Amino acid sequence: MPIIVNLDVMMARRKISLGELAERVGLTPANLSILKTGKAKAVRFSTLEAVCRELDCQPGDILEYASVED
Repeated sequence: MPIIVNLDVMMARRKISLGELAERVGLTPANLSILKTGKAKAVRFSTLEAVCRELDCQPGDILEYASVED
């Protein structure tokens, strides 16, 4: 998949656990884990906004596009 999720990197930089971030943004740890591992099929803007607010980062710090060479 060409979208890479760097949520774990930002969480480590901010020294915040999955459970703590999930509580702060109003998600279950299981749902946040799906996002963190890159298994999510979609992300709501409201969720992305809440995560960025709590981690004090930009969406591009969490999501990255990797082009696929043919």
